[in-house]
Amino acid sequence: MAEVELIPGGTLQTQTPEEGRQLAMRLARMIIKATQPDADERARQRVIYATDPTMLIAVGQTVAIEFATIAAANDYWK
Repeated sequence: MAEVELIPGGTLQTQTPEEGRQLAMRLARMIIKATQPDADERARQRVIYATDPTMLIAVGQTVAIEFATIAAANDYWK
């Protein structure tokens, strides 16, 4: 399995909250890839979670948690 860089560039620092939100979404996708490294299996499972509202809410929660972490690392862009 190829090594997955879980913190791109080694930092959670971003210039703006928008960049922070984009990073949060990227990190959420990366954790899925790290958890399920088989691309074919991820594609097969995508059909399942794409139609399950509970799973979609969980995806949103994962991004929100990542964003909260990034916001704290950026001192909430003060």
